Amino acid sequence: MKILSTASAAALILTALLGAAPAQAARCGNGAGGFESWKQEFAEEARGRVGATAINALMDTHYNTATIGADRGQKSFHLSLEGFMQKRGASAIVAKGRQLKRSMSGLFQSIESRYGVPPGPLLAIWGMETGFGAVHGNQHALSAVATLAYDCRRSEYFTDQLYAALELIDQGRLSPSARGSMHGEIGQTQFLPKNILQYGSGNLDNSSAALMATANFLRAHGWQAGAGYQPGEPNFAAIQAWNAATVYERAIAIIGKQIDGGGD
Repeated sequence: MKILSTASAAALILTALLGAAPAQAARCGNGAGGFESWKQEFAEEARGRVGATAINALMDTHYNTATIGADRGQKSFHLSLEGFMQKRGASAIVAKGRQLKRSMSGLFQSIESRYGVPPGPLLAIWGMETGFGAVHGNQHALSAVATLAYDCRRSEYFTDQLYAALELIDQGRLSPSARGSMHGEIGQTQFLPKNILQYGSGNLDNSSAALMATANFLRAHGWQAGAGYQPGEPNFAAIQAWNAATVYERAIAIIGKQIDGGGD
């Protein structure tokens, strides 16, 4: 009988106790060439976490070159605040937001009573994200998220988003053919899949469901009823959680204040 070294024996015992070593995670890539093989690897990892419907949806995804281009070229976030607000049509958002605040007053009163979030920042987000529902994006949402999960730049972050999207498909809450924006955001206020799981209910293409989900998100990120939401005030941190771009955060605060009647 062959005598094993102490180290070898210990390694065998550990292997027996722990079982076989886990398979390596699917490797990220920096171009379209490895996407199909990555999908196969990711699908093998995902089996057991999600069902066949979600796996089949994953296998139907394609590498989205437009998503990669958008992810690399978010130039508007480098504009000055004034330039950014002009580019995004801030004055038009304020005007339309004030109209909607009046015409949907019952909904906004209900949201503020439940979540503590006033209409202004919600309308600012809604207007900034989709022009109040006019532009949802026409990208295949699951392909966009899968592409970013494969891409090495932010693979870990979007791997979580991809698993969330697959869970939503399993639950029947997200269609495998859903269309969205360049990073896979969907709905009236553009939620990524993980945020839909955590804060959304119902169909976020519906404005009421989307606005309630947005208020729920803000409250979960520390929103305090009745407190201010301008830079330096308690609720600005919740707006910062919505989007990491400084000009975007400040634009939401300014537009929201103007809609709520606190500025011109």
